[in-house]
Amino acid sequence: QVQLVESGGGLVQTGGSLRLSCAVSGSIFSIMSMGWYRQAPGKQRELVATITSGRATDYADSVKGRFTISRDNAKNTVYLQMNSLKPEDTAVYYCNRYPYFPSWGQGTQVTVSS
Repeated sequence: QVQLVESGGGLVQTGGSLRLSCAVSGSIFSIMSMGWYRQAPGKQRELVATITSGRATDYADSVKGRFTISRDNAKNTVYLQMNSLKPEDTAVYYCNRYPYFPSWGQGTQVTVSS
């Protein structure tokens, strides 16, 4: 069973930056497409960014040009660099395979103050 451990969240002001990390257990990481997802209070979980095993990336329109997803297969880790943060980016951020496994990690809270 794959385990997912997210970290790097915090409280930042509008316009600030954060870098999220997700450590993934298991030897199949390098062949998996991975995604970052987020869930804001009272809203459904949404897909934010994806990266394939070949490092092709895709982004939700709401974060395009501000967020960058990357991966380090040697460390079984996927990252999300978030710049120019806005209050509407406030959410719990999760990583998972894309498409996602049924089991999720604990997520990491990102709060952007106005």
